[in-house]
Amino acid sequence: MNIIQDLADYLEQIAPLDLQESYDNSGLIIGNTNWIIKNVLVALDVTEAVIDEAIELGCNVIVSHHPLIFKGLKRISDQNHLDRGLIKAIKNDIAIYAIHTNLDNVLVHGVNEKIASRLGLSDIQILKPKSNTNLNIGSGLVGFLPNKLNVNEFLIHVKHSLNTNLIKYTKSFNGEIGKVALCGGSGSFLLQEAMFQNADAFISADFKYHDFFETNDQTIILDIGHFESEQHTIGLIFDLISKKFTNFASHCTKIITNPVQYF
Repeated sequence: MNIIQDLADYLEQIAPLDLQESYDNSGLIIGNTNWIIKNVLVALDVTEAVIDEAIELGCNVIVSHHPLIFKGLKRISDQNHLDRGLIKAIKNDIAIYAIHTNLDNVLVHGVNEKIASRLGLSDIQILKPKSNTNLNIGSGLVGFLPNKLNVNEFLIHVKHSLNTNLIKYTKSFNGEIGKVALCGGSGSFLLQEAMFQNADAFISADFKYHDFFETNDQTIILDIGHFESEQHTIGLIFDLISKKFTNFASHCTKIITNPVQYF
């Protein structure tokens, strides 16, 4: 048998909690570290539907990328999805553990390494290493395609590799793409660093309108959507857990938690 502390210790060996950003809330959010793990459900977000799925599958632990609670709460009622999720999880003795920006900030087994692997990038390294740490810790990633691609070829490659149906991009770029920078989730803060390192393309999400004017035709921006850029993190976390622990079942959620719809 394994307890939640065993799972937390293992995940924090891969992505230590002290690597999370100051605004984050990774770690055990609901539950007791001494609870025995029955089964685990892995999700990108924790919603009421995901909690219902956990109950149906007999999972008493949900490991998510995004924390259910980001900031302080003054009350818990049934007036919004966050509160209802908290109440449902607590009533059903379901623990919730988040592994968020600490998993973003590691190179090995990290969110961005997973994206780079799907794109077939080589010679990967952290785009913006954290100060006073080793070069394998920090934000974003940069690497190289096996062969240079024109813009249309690259867009098709990204669509197929990352399973996204819609890409916003800077159409003024006319060069070939070989060096690629990327950041799962909201990565616009790394645009200048990607340009400074002469990346031909920068893949991320949540760019503002005026960000697309800043590249001066030097780097093509691809905004593939927040959920779309991180959806493969579910498989990443599942693989990490299922390969380590064999005496309980691990499941990937089948719930699409993306709140953004396209028409």
